[in-house]
This record gives sequence, structure tokens and C-alpha cells, in this order.
Amino acid sequence: MIRRDPLANPEPLIRRVYSYCAYRLGDGPDAEDATSDTFERALRYRPSFDSRRGTPSAWLVGIARRAVDDLLSRRLTTVEEVPEQHAPEHDPTLHLDLARALAVLDERDRELVALRYGADLTARQIAELLELRTNTVEVALHRALSRLRIELEREEPRGESLVLQPKLAP
Repeated sequence: MIRRDPLANPEPLIRRVYSYCAYRLGDGPDAEDATSDTFERALRYRPSFDSRRGTPSAWLVGIARRAVDDLLSRRLTTVEEVPEQHAPEHDPTLHLDLARALAVLDERDRELVALRYGADLTARQIAELLELRTNTVEVALHRALSRLRIELEREEPRGESLVLQPKLAP
């Protein structure tokens, strides 16, 4: 049997994994550490990759989820207050509003949003990763985005409206 190397083209995989980690942890050293840990684990477990079960990016995001959870569990025991997160260059107020609204969501909703928009996975890839049906993921994402939209409208200081459109699997 010919095995496909899941790390044959690492550039887009590194960006995708870092994006997911940064979405969950904020830009900076923690996201870099989680990304590094993900690829260290991926190299160690490279022989366990099975292309019939999913894409290399979905496999790596699954590893990244555990790396982020490990880092968060260490952070919870050592940090008393939430570290300051860096806002994006283009609109810092939007980033802060979004971060506040995301913090109100439950862990499952935050995870789904992070997988969809941070890791840029499709609903089908998320379903494979979480061992759910694609329709279940699509419905859960739709509901999470609705709750997020309500929170953003609640905090809306300028009377402007941020439009959130779900990008579902093709």
C-alpha cells in the first residue's frame, strides 16, 4: 500500500494550524507554541495518518485541538487573569467586540466557530473531526452564529450592524 505523506506540503498546513491556534489562544507566543507542538506530535505520529479517514489539514487540526486544550489547561492553573490579546491591524474595536461576544458563547459554540473560521475547515471536515453528521455541524454552526450575532447586536455602540454569514460546506 502506498502511503501519502501528510506533511509533504507543509506551508499551507502551517498557516491553517496557526490560524486555528491563534483563533483559540490569540496571536502570539501561545499560538506559536501550540502550532509547534502540533507539528512535533504530527511528526511523531506521521505513520498513523490514514488518508481514507480525512485530509492532512483535518488530521492536523485534530492534533492542534489537543495541543490547544493542553496549553489552556496549563494556563488555567497558572494564570489568574486573562492575558491581553492583540487586535488585528485593520479594526481593533471590531476584534474586541467579537472577542467579548465569543466569550459569552459556550465552549462547544466557540470550538465550532474556531474550527470553521479559525482553521477554515468545511462543515464536512468538522463533522469528520468531531465524529458527527455534516448536517448536525451545519445546524450547530448556524445556531452558534445566530447567538453570536445577537451578542454583537447587544453590544453595538455605533448603531452599525456587523453581518455574519455562515460559510457552509459545498
